[in-house]
Amino acid sequence: MSTSPVPPEFPVVASAFPLPGRLTGVAPHGSGHINETYLATYADAGGERRYIFQKINHRIFQNVPGLMDNVRRVTAHIAAKVRAADGPEAARRVLTLVPARDGAAFVQDAGGGYWRVYDFITGAHTVDRVITPAQAREAAQAFGAFQAQLADLPGGRLHETIPNFHHTRSRFEALRKAVAADAVGRAAEVRAEIDFAFAHEADADRLLGLLARGEITERVTHNDTKINNVMLDDVTGRTVAVIDLDTIMPGLPLYDFGEMVRTSASSTLEDDPEPANMHLQLPLFRALVEGYLGSPVGRVLNAVERAHLGFAGQLMTYENGIRFLADYLQGDTYYKIRHPRHNLDRCRTQFALVRSLDAAQSAMAAIVAEVSGSP
Repeated sequence: MSTSPVPPEFPVVASAFPLPGRLTGVAPHGSGHINETYLATYADAGGERRYIFQKINHRIFQNVPGLMDNVRRVTAHIAAKVRAADGPEAARRVLTLVPARDGAAFVQDAGGGYWRVYDFITGAHTVDRVITPAQAREAAQAFGAFQAQLADLPGGRLHETIPNFHHTRSRFEALRKAVAADAVGRAAEVRAEIDFAFAHEADADRLLGLLARGEITERVTHNDTKINNVMLDDVTGRTVAVIDLDTIMPGLPLYDFGEMVRTSASSTLEDDPEPANMHLQLPLFRALVEGYLGSPVGRVLNAVERAHLGFAGQLMTYENGIRFLADYLQGDTYYKIRHPRHNLDRCRTQFALVRSLDAAQSAMAAIVAEVSGSP
C-alpha cells in the first residue's frame, strides 16, 4: 500500500471530473513505484461506485499529453474490439478512462500536476508475485493477447512516453555517465557491481542489432509486463484487463516477454537483501512460454523472435540491474526507496538472476523448442 497521504488539492481535482454522487472516501491505493494512486468512493441513491485517481509523475513522464493520447487511443481500440466480440456486458474487462468535464483525458491542478481517472474494475484483483505456473501462464496469455489486440491500432505510431525506455545501449551509457560522475560518492563501494555491468556490455546491443538488420519487428508493446499489471477475476482467476498503460509505446515483443521472465519466473522479490535467494525457476519459465506462444501473438512471432525468448529475460534483467545501479550512484532520484540501500539490493538481485539465466540458456531453448513443436 502506498504511504502517500491524500493531497490537499484532491477535492478540487475530483470536481473537474463528472462523477455521479457524493465523494465519501479516498485513500492511497496500490504498490506502484512511480505514480500516486488513490481509490475514491462516490455514493448516490443508486449505491456506491469506485474510481481510480492517479497523479502522473511528470518528472519521469515528461510528455503527459502524449502519454494520455496513447492511453485514450489504446483503451478505446480495445473497448471497441471487446464490445464487437463479446457485447456490452464485457465492458468490465476493459480499462475505461473517465474524461474530464471539458472532454480532456486529464486535468492539471493548481501546482501543475497531471491527474486522470479510471473506472474501478470490480470483481477482480491483482497479485504482486507469481506463485504458481497457472498464474504465470495466465499473465503471459494476457500480455500476448494484448499485443495482438493492438496489432491493427490505427492513427500512426504511438508517442514514446519515455524515450529509449528499453534501448539498452542508452541505459548502459547512462550507467557509464553515472559511474564517471559518482555524484554522491558511492562508486567505490559498488565496484564489483560496476565491473559485472561492464563485463556484459555486449548484451546491450544484441536485440538492437537484430532490429537494425530487420530480423525482428517493432510493434506496440506494454513494456512493463509484471503480473500486477494484469487484473484477475476474483472467482475464475482468469484475465479481466491489462492495466498500467503509461509505458505503452513502440517496442519489441521480446522486451515484454523478457520482463515477464524477470518478474514472473524468478525465485524471490527484486529487492530481497540476500541475492543468493534469486534464481530462475524453470517450471515458471515453461508456463510463460506456453501462455505466450499459445496466445494470438504466438502465431505472428518469427523464428528469430522465438529463438531469443530466453535471452530476452536475461537482457531485461540486466537492463533493470544497471538502471537500479545507476540510480543508486545518482543518489536515488528515480525509483521510490524505503531505505538507503534499496536500489543496491535491487541491483544485486538482478545481477544474480542474470547469472542464473545465463547458465540456463540451453535449458530455456529446449523448452521453447518443445512448446513450439520444433525438432
